Amino acid sequence: MTVSRFSAAQLGPHLRLIGMALLWGASWPAGKVIAQNMPPLAAASLRFLLAAIVLLPWMYGTVGFSPLKKWSAQRWMGMALAGATGVFGYAAMFLMGLQHIPAGKAALLITLNPVLTLLLAVWIFKERINGVIGLGMAVAAMGAVVVISHGNPLQVFNGALGVGEWLILGCVACWVSYTLLGRWVMDGVDALSATAVTSTLGALMLLVSSLCVEGTQGFAQAFHSSAKAWGALLFLAWGATALAYAWYFAGVKALGVGAASGYITLVPVIGVILSALLLGESIESSMLIGGAMAVLGTAVMNWGRRAVA
Repeated sequence: MTVSRFSAAQLGPHLRLIGMALLWGASWPAGKVIAQNMPPLAAASLRFLLAAIVLLPWMYGTVGFSPLKKWSAQRWMGMALAGATGVFGYAAMFLMGLQHIPAGKAALLITLNPVLTLLLAVWIFKERINGVIGLGMAVAAMGAVVVISHGNPLQVFNGALGVGEWLILGCVACWVSYTLLGRWVMDGVDALSATAVTSTLGALMLLVSSLCVEGTQGFAQAFHSSAKAWGALLFLAWGATALAYAWYFAGVKALGVGAASGYITLVPVIGVILSALLLGESIESSMLIGGAMAVLGTAVMNWGRRAVA
């Protein structure tokens, strides 16, 4: 009886984490649809403004706004930097990159996130690693190189990378910066407040940038886009942002970061599969080989990190 109650209690968080991985994986084909129909800065700002409509009331109902009054100027500056990297920079380059390369390929390149984050964390924060983690990092990095170079790693050193690849690598740099900033400025701040505040600040930065670069015509074009494009945008705002974060936080709270990170490993695989099914994108042999290496390397890294912990 005890075992059945335990299993039932654990089933919900696992299902929510599976749902999170599906939503984040589906964000790549959804982003591709948006990138083909809307100006990138206008679309990115609309995405996070719509997300803020959900995140801010959720934050108010859960922890309230009163803790924000106690934040120091340094904390607010840190949140602004986090919003500039993890929301403004990432979201803008995400959609601009998808204008140039297939969504499935972009999803696989993001597997560099944990590799570079951990590498810099070892250097900056003196985090411990072991041989298993090092092996996983090497395999994941080589897998990403195989994907980028279409199976010919020497192409990376010959300047053969296109605009799309560089923009998605910019996404990686922004997310790594956002993650490392979190170690500095988000200590003592709950994840929901951090997400709501950085998303709102990033949305305002995207809004100003869109008006400066694309003008009011950018929003006019976005508002007159197809129902399919708006469906993808609403999915990104409320599904892949608000709902996926809610399920991720619930999974972390119930099962811990280690279990949640295991499900994140599935995101690029789901992204490739859904991009092929929904958009008809072809899957190159280099994507299969490199993607398998990247996912395997990430899984080995997570295994090694649990051993260190």
